Amino acid sequence: MTFASLGLPAPILKGIRAAGLTEPTAIQSKAIPTILQGNDLIGQAQSGSGKTGAYVVPILARLLDTSRRLRALILVPTRELAQYVETRTRDYARYTDIRVGVVFSGGAVQQQERMLREDEVDILVATPGRLLDHFGRGKILLTGVEILVIDEADRMLDMGFIPDIERICKLLPTRRQTLFFSATMPPEIQRLVDSFLKDPVRIEVARPATTAATITQRFRYCPSTEDWEKREVLRELIRSENVKNAIIFCNRKRDVAILLKSLQKHGFNAGALHGDMDQMSRMATLDAFREGRITLLAASDVAARGLDIPDVSHIFNFDVPWQSDDYVHRIGRTGRAGKEGRSLTIVTPDDFKLLKDIERMLGAAVTWIGEAPSEEDIASGSKRRRGRFGRASSGRHEGRSNGAHARNGAHRPARNGAASRPRREAAAEQPSHPRARAPEGEAPRPTQRNGGAGKDRGPRPQQQARQPKRQPWEPRPPRQPDRHREDRTPSPVGLGDHVPAFLRKTTRTAN
Repeated sequence: MTFASLGLPAPILKGIRAAGLTEPTAIQSKAIPTILQGNDLIGQAQSGSGKTGAYVVPILARLLDTSRRLRALILVPTRELAQYVETRTRDYARYTDIRVGVVFSGGAVQQQERMLREDEVDILVATPGRLLDHFGRGKILLTGVEILVIDEADRMLDMGFIPDIERICKLLPTRRQTLFFSATMPPEIQRLVDSFLKDPVRIEVARPATTAATITQRFRYCPSTEDWEKREVLRELIRSENVKNAIIFCNRKRDVAILLKSLQKHGFNAGALHGDMDQMSRMATLDAFREGRITLLAASDVAARGLDIPDVSHIFNFDVPWQSDDYVHRIGRTGRAGKEGRSLTIVTPDDFKLLKDIERMLGAAVTWIGEAPSEEDIASGSKRRRGRFGRASSGRHEGRSNGAHARNGAHRPARNGAASRPRREAAAEQPSHPRARAPEGEAPRPTQRNGGAGKDRGPRPQQQARQPKRQPWEPRPPRQPDRHREDRTPSPVGLGDHVPAFLRKTTRTAN
C-alpha cells in the first residue's frame, strides 16, 4: 500500500514525499481512510508506530482549500511533543496554504498571543494548561473547531490533565470529530472515551502495552543494590555496545543529576533532561542530542513519553521502571519507524517483583546478558519488603532507601524514617514524645530524634537528665527551700541604710 492509494490530494502527497515518507505504517494505513470519512476514532499502537502522521495527514487533506479559521485542535501532554507535532505538520503542509500554530507552557506568552491575534491559524497544537490560560484571558475562540485530536491520552492521565481535557471538550462544539490516540487504555481513559466519542472506530495495530518487534531487549543482573556499583555496570554496558547515541532512564530526577556527574567524570559526552529544568535548558539539551553534540542523555520519565528523537540506537534503564507501561514507553524511544534498536536494563535484587510485571506484560521470560540470577537470588529478593517507591527496606544495608544515595560506597539511611525492622522495633519502645513521662519508679529515659533513627547516646556527662513535664491535672509539688538562702545570716537593716550617701552626716571620732 502507498499513500497515493489512500486517496490523498496531490499537495499533501508532495509534502509527504518531501518529508521522507515512502510507505504508510500499519496505523497510518488503517487510520487515514477512517478519518477521511469523518468518523470518531480510537487509535491504539505502541510508541514509534507513526501515530502523528496517522492523524496529521488526513486532517490536512480535510482542511485543504477551506476558510481561514481555527478548525483543528491537537492536544498533547508535553511541550516537546507539541513542538514535534507542529514541525511534522508544517513539513506535510509545505505545499499548501494551511497555517499551523503552537502554544505550550514555558513558551513566550506574548509571542503566542500575537500569533493567535495576527495569524489566521487553521491547526493549533497545544498543551491543555496553556490552552485554557489563553481561553480564560479571551485570546482564543474555540467555536469553529471541527476536529479534536487527543494524543498520548494515557500520558495525559499520568500528568493529571484529564480534568483539563474534560473542560476543553465541553468548550468545543458538540458536532465535531474526535480522535483518541494512546499506547494503553486504562479505565479512566475508557470512561473519557465513552463520554465524548460517538460510535468510535477502534484500531489496534498491536496488543495493548506491547513493544516493537524491531527492539532487541536484554537485561543485566547486578547483585549489589548500591548505586555506585550499578554505575560501574552501566559504564561496562556502554563500552561493550556499539552506541551511536543513547537515552539512560532513571526513576528519580535527583538520580539523573548524580548519574550525569558520574558519566562526565569518567569521560563520557553526556547531558541531562528532567522536569526541574527550565524550557531554554531543555530545548538546548535536546537540540545538542539531536545534532550529535551529546552522545548520552540521562533522563527521567519526562522523556519517556511525548518526545520524538529519531535514530536513537540504545536505551539503558539504570532503574527498572515502577510500572510496566513505563517500560514500554521508555524503550519505545528506539526502534522507531521500522528501524533497529537495543534496550538494556540493569536489574538488582530489589527489582525482581517489578521484573515479573514486565515479563507478564511481554508474555515471555527476559533474556540476560552475562550471568543470570539464581533461584536463590530471586527467592531472597522477592522476600524483601518494599517501601512506597519500590525500594527494599528490610535491612540496613539492603537496597537504597528513598532519598538516600551512596557516597564513596557508604550507605546512608533515609531521612523519611525508612529504617530497618530492628530499628523500628527499638524506636517503638521509646516514648512517643520527647517529654513523655517515664513509668512510675523509673528514671526518665533518654530520647531519640528523627523517629528513633538516631543513636541512643544517653544524657551528656555532668548533666542531669531532663525532668518530665508536669501534666495539667497533676498537683504542683511543694516548693523546696533554698539552702543557699538558709546559710545566709540576716543583717539588721537600719534607717541609715536607706539614706543617700550625700545626705549622711559624717561622724567625727574624738582623738
